[in-house]
Amino acid sequence: MLRAQGRLGLNPTQLAVLLQLTDFWWDKERKPFPGKKALSERLGIGVRQVQRYMVELEQAGFLKRIERTAPGRGKITNEYDLSGLVEKLKKLEPEFREVKERAKKQNRQVKRKGGLKDFKDLK
Repeated sequence: MLRAQGRLGLNPTQLAVLLQLTDFWWDKERKPFPGKKALSERLGIGVRQVQRYMVELEQAGFLKRIERTAPGRGKITNEYDLSGLVEKLKKLEPEFREVKERAKKQNRQVKRKGGLKDFKDLK
């Protein structure tokens, strides 16, 4: 996700919000549900700012907010479905894997006797 920030069109704070949400995602089968106050404290921004970034991320398809309620308590923290983020990253993964493989190949060639003579060999 860090390497894909620009490709995903995320500004630094949007990326930070997503990273914080993923830190609460402990189990594949259970969506994260941190409170906005906890996120605002971690990020050093106001609760209202967190809400605005959540709306932006939802509109961009990175997450889906799911309202949760508890008997006798009413509305509690939202749950966040991050499947949109996962799908966007899956689409970019082959490109990042290719870049990583090219870098490995280049590194092997540099270490060989004679070194890297022609960068065109890496394509």
